[in-house]
Amino acid sequence: MRRALELAARGPVVGDHARVGAVVLSPDGQVLGEGWHRGAGTPHAEVDAMAKVDPAHLRGATAVVTLEPCDHVGRTGPCSVALIDAGVARVVYAVDDPGPAAHGGADRLRAAGVDVVPDVLADQAEAFLERWLLSVRLGRPWVTVKWAASLDGRAAAADGTSQWITGAAARQHVHEQRAAHDAVLVGTGTALADDPSLTARGDAGEFLADQPLPVVLGDRPLPADAALHRHPRGVVTIPGHDLDAALRSLRQRGVHSVLVEGGPTVASAFIAAGLADELLIYLAPVLLGGPRVALGDIGVGSIHAARMLRVMSTSSLGPDLLVRARTVPQRPDGAVDGAPTDRSTT
Repeated sequence: MRRALELAARGPVVGDHARVGAVVLSPDGQVLGEGWHRGAGTPHAEVDAMAKVDPAHLRGATAVVTLEPCDHVGRTGPCSVALIDAGVARVVYAVDDPGPAAHGGADRLRAAGVDVVPDVLADQAEAFLERWLLSVRLGRPWVTVKWAASLDGRAAAADGTSQWITGAAARQHVHEQRAAHDAVLVGTGTALADDPSLTARGDAGEFLADQPLPVVLGDRPLPADAALHRHPRGVVTIPGHDLDAALRSLRQRGVHSVLVEGGPTVASAFIAAGLADELLIYLAPVLLGGPRVALGDIGVGSIHAARMLRVMSTSSLGPDLLVRARTVPQRPDGAVDGAPTDRSTT
């Protein structure tokens, strides 16, 4: 299963698919074939692995796959049927497929007499597939909220200037994050004030292979000459300010992950609504002071209502610091899971 997870990581990070790996073993445990999913419309991992094995050797074999074999006809046929037809005797998988259409492969396999073993390295597979699993389970994309700020939490100087708070290494990291998400979202305020292109580019200004879908949220129209109209994937505009509805409409377009790059208004709105799954905070070693804070009202009226974060990692990007954090779930009694209820200082 660990090898299957390694193979899954070879698949495309973005796109309307799960990253899945598979290993086919002989009855005595020898590796017969390996495969992974290369993107929507291509063979699924277990089918890819079986295609590399002599059909005579598949009878009685074991298939180890990181996600429950699918049981529906989409761009490809059901993997459950392919495994049964091949004569595979045993299927070991890590995580149930949460998709209502795809789920059920394990039941079909059992009904056909195949030995099915679920939940092997389930925690590791859950962590590897967390963005995709969340988007399928909740019906909306994974949301990463990003902002850059001075050490005193300002997104711009008092006169509104902000280019550039962070250095070149931090800015390049943002481009890489764009390429690692299906879509990048800003509000109309940012789109009109900054005229961003929202492309993912390399050090020399070249387009990276994966380009996010640019999304503008809000009611004000974009000018005809806006840079976003020249984006290689076009631009999607979503009127209104209903964040949940906007995310669900993007999910229907096959978007599983969104990088929110809007200014303080949009970033604060996603956090206040409880829709920020991850935070990327780029901190520059400068002090700006003044009123241009990186976050506005997020619904915290007192210290007891503070949004608690779990810092996942910190890293240096040239002179800047990147903090990667997750929100800590709050219990109905107001306490925070994994955090002390008394946060007084001494």
